[in-house]
Amino acid sequence: MSGFAWAAFAFNLAWSAVAALGVMLVTFAVALRKGVHRVVDVAWGLGFTAVAAVSCVVSAGAGDPGRRILVTLLTALWGVRLAAHIARRGRGHGEDQRYETLLSKAPGSQNLYALRVVYLLQGALVWLVSLPVQAAQYIPGPMTGVAVAGTCLWALGLFFETVGDAQLARFKADPAHQGRIMDRGLWRYTRHPNYFGDFCVWWGLFLITCDSLAAAAVSLVSPVVMSLLLIKGSGNRLLEQHMAERPGYAAYAERTSGFFPLPPR
Repeated sequence: MSGFAWAAFAFNLAWSAVAALGVMLVTFAVALRKGVHRVVDVAWGLGFTAVAAVSCVVSAGAGDPGRRILVTLLTALWGVRLAAHIARRGRGHGEDQRYETLLSKAPGSQNLYALRVVYLLQGALVWLVSLPVQAAQYIPGPMTGVAVAGTCLWALGLFFETVGDAQLARFKADPAHQGRIMDRGLWRYTRHPNYFGDFCVWWGLFLITCDSLAAAAVSLVSPVVMSLLLIKGSGNRLLEQHMAERPGYAAYAERTSGFFPLPPR
């Protein structure tokens, strides 16, 4: 389809940057008040939700209303669920070990270092990764089968994230499982069902933009960057290193796929 509104999209990019930055600066203020920077993990999903909402408002009248509402709702549902899950998981805990390790290397004020390398960086990533959500708002014409397939892939991703997180939470809540490795449910087929779910969510949102060659071209960087973060990113590496110290993890890793769900070996 032709007719992609480049000028309006550029205007949207500016407003979405303001939204992402605003969420991160507010979160930084909350972190200073609480004395822990782990709250930025909650802001990750909320940042995408804010960008989607601002893009939907700014793009009013520019694209197909059905597509605009769809991508906004899909992003908000994913973002709010993720934020709520991380908030519940971190309630009552101190600083995350990842941030303690990172901030111990700060060449000066730890808070200013955190602002630069955590909050501003994550705000930039939110803006970059959300390009499909922004571009989809400006695609004219109704959705095709490719966009429907993208919605189905998004739903698969949300299923893996939601079910995987719930299974792990129930497993950890049982005192009998203290020190044991979670290898049941979706965790039997992949060591990271939540990361795989994120992968599907963002490739699904990208497919919704593929009704427009221009929108797809400007958005492709989003799922590629997200895939690299999920598969090769620091969070994955640090988690694997931490889990490797637990008894039985080596055997679990040997028989279980590291990312894509596969039958146990």
